[in-house]
Amino acid sequence: MENLANKPAPRAAEKGLLGKLFWSFLRIGAFTFGGGWAMISLIEREVVDNRQWIGREEFLDLLAVAQSLPGILAVNIAVAVGDRLRGMRGSVCAALGNILPSFLIILTVAIFLTPDLIKNNPVVAAIFQGIRPAVVALIVAPMVTSAKAAKIGWKTVWIPIVVALLIWSKWPVVSNPILYIVLGGLLGWVVLSHVEQRRAKTGGAENDDEL
Repeated sequence: MENLANKPAPRAAEKGLLGKLFWSFLRIGAFTFGGGWAMISLIEREVVDNRQWIGREEFLDLLAVAQSLPGILAVNIAVAVGDRLRGMRGSVCAALGNILPSFLIILTVAIFLTPDLIKNNPVVAAIFQGIRPAVVALIVAPMVTSAKAAKIGWKTVWIPIVVALLIWSKWPVVSNPILYIVLGGLLGWVVLSHVEQRRAKTGGAENDDEL
């Protein structure tokens, strides 16, 4: 039986959904350090596991779209989730909830914390030093989850490893992430076309697992 967590579970009729969207992303934005990728695992847990607003595979699709678009990843995924649930109003509520804590925190830091204070004050420096390992864990967690949802196995694990190394290499052209987004999309289209052609020849007997 298919895992229910992987099935889309739209809650467009849920009472007070806009407020829940705003509050959920407000809490995530307020307690996440390390940027967009550090937020992804918390967003996934909230919208997929806790709220069950969307399925895990659909979340992965939205994440791929959010990565492909310009702008901040965390805001992009918030907009995508909000749009999926309540259209434009959902996008606005989710995005505002996501942005507001960061804006207020950065404004507070800019007013009260100078670079010299952060660097020279042992208490403040120790706090930021302690946050760093947690940020690394928050970034690694969504990578593992995304790999599982994308069904990456021993036969295909070399693909993200090679792409990551090429991007890290800083070599001209091949280190550009946009190149691999385009190539991935083209490859997906080619594979889909090939599978559809085989289905047409066999009368639709091909299995969706080939994708």
